[in-house]
Amino acid sequence: MKFTQYFLYTIKRPDRAKIKMEWIERTIKNPDYTEVQSDKRIRKWKKIKEEGKFLRVILLPDGETVHNAFLDRSFKGEAR
Repeated sequence: MKFTQYFLYTIKRPDRAKIKMEWIERTIKNPDYTEVQSDKRIRKWKKIKEEGKFLRVILLPDGETVHNAFLDRSFKGEAR
């Protein structure tokens, strides 16, 4: 996996420290939902059973560089 500098900085925040790289990889490879933003970045969501929440991973338009990842409290499991 490739990462932006923004991701490498934000993943150190206390609220994101529990996000595991294996969850990010699982979300990228087998998302429950996918959406392309107007800026061509790609949003992918995967239900993380261990947390009971959806993980949202934002990829750059290349489809492989992780720009952001967080547990999405507002996502209820439906495409927007």
